[in-house]
Amino acid sequence: MSSEKTITHSEAATRFNQDTERVNWHDETLWFVREKRDKSAHQIQDWELLRETASKIKNNVLSNIHDYLVEFEANAQQNGIIVHWAADAKEHNEIVHAIMVKHEVKQIVKSKSMLTEECHLNEYLSQRGIDVIDSDLGERIVQLRKEPPSHIVLPAIHLKKEDVSETFHKHLGTEKGNNDPQYLTEAARLHLRDTFLTRRAALTGVNFAIAETGEFVVCTNEGNADMGAHLADVHIACMGFEKLIPQRKHLGVFLRLLARSATGQPITTFSSHFKKPRDGKEIHIVIVDNGRSTQLGREDFRNSLKCIRCGACMNTCPVYRRSGGHSYHNAVAGPIGAILAPNLDMSKNADLPFASTLCGSCTNVCPVKIDIHDQLYKWRQVLVKEGHTPATKTIAMKTMATVLANPVIFNMAGKSGRFVMKNVPALVNNKMNKWYDQREMPDVPEESFREWYKKNSRESKTDKDEQ
Repeated sequence: MSSEKTITHSEAATRFNQDTERVNWHDETLWFVREKRDKSAHQIQDWELLRETASKIKNNVLSNIHDYLVEFEANAQQNGIIVHWAADAKEHNEIVHAIMVKHEVKQIVKSKSMLTEECHLNEYLSQRGIDVIDSDLGERIVQLRKEPPSHIVLPAIHLKKEDVSETFHKHLGTEKGNNDPQYLTEAARLHLRDTFLTRRAALTGVNFAIAETGEFVVCTNEGNADMGAHLADVHIACMGFEKLIPQRKHLGVFLRLLARSATGQPITTFSSHFKKPRDGKEIHIVIVDNGRSTQLGREDFRNSLKCIRCGACMNTCPVYRRSGGHSYHNAVAGPIGAILAPNLDMSKNADLPFASTLCGSCTNVCPVKIDIHDQLYKWRQVLVKEGHTPATKTIAMKTMATVLANPVIFNMAGKSGRFVMKNVPALVNNKMNKWYDQREMPDVPEESFREWYKKNSRESKTDKDEQ
């Protein structure tokens, strides 16, 4: 893991917002994807029934996870798949590395896997002499730029075609200044073709693992996972244990929800089933905990494990859209990341649940009905009680609570505030005031609402008496 000091969400968002044109473009692009999601969802009459069904299936899985894990392991092993268990990110990385060492493989082609991003696998393998090539186009672009993905479905959504052109010119030798998407995609295709043909090991994520059959399903739009897995001698699949579903018949529910929620497509272009290795080949699956058991034990937050990583909450979130995925300093960004990250490290990620308006749009679009905005609010309460919020903010909130609880102090504070704003504005209009730093201060009212109400109540009563 990088030793670079983590900056807060607000600091990173401030950097992102320095480029107003990019921020507006990022905002509009993601909202366009959100609108596609809505149109696609409204084309299905039983959309809400699908969401409710998926939510209940996931509830069943989380309540019986021990049985389904044992069932999946037994069936997978019967199919010839080698099953590994990893308690945390360190053990996950060590298992993957050990498989590579066993087969004397120094190069691996990898399709999109947010779990490996969570575990920092690329960096771990690179430090041990293993060359990792991300084969998803967006992932490859950010890998060449030495950046993490900023979105779980659209990893390079923060970049424009001009940025990609510059990156490809630098690393792939493409024509400088040629921003044509078709030309750039073709260049990437030619660049990755040799990778697929020469790598003896491939790594994929897992979208769904079926306990009943011991198989797993990988959903992609580019076919890169299939190319890598089918051409390699060794296929390593990595999954958090929450990816389980009970039976194959349940898969149709989630496949209808996943792509529509993510990009507005009816279904992903490729939904590939992996059940047993071909002759002379190996399939390994690494089942990872890495804090998930702890989250499962938190009654208020266990529902977050229902997430199918569609990214719909990111596409709709007004904070994510205007702050960028990198501002969340976590593998999974956006609203869902903000409720998953504190579980892994409460101190490091204490700022993330506050990066929300609590508008509830994330909850409204979640295909498995996770109560995301409620969990964000509950995390705030936990973080404050555990002492993970800045001392200045804690003192300010306690002071405000005292003021609001005492009418006399409240009235005095209001009068003092209006006097200062009117007669000594410099005490308020300065960089110490975070509100003023981002906004214009309002005009000073002549009187408080309480004063206005009392005066008008008296006048109204006098008028009635005169009548």
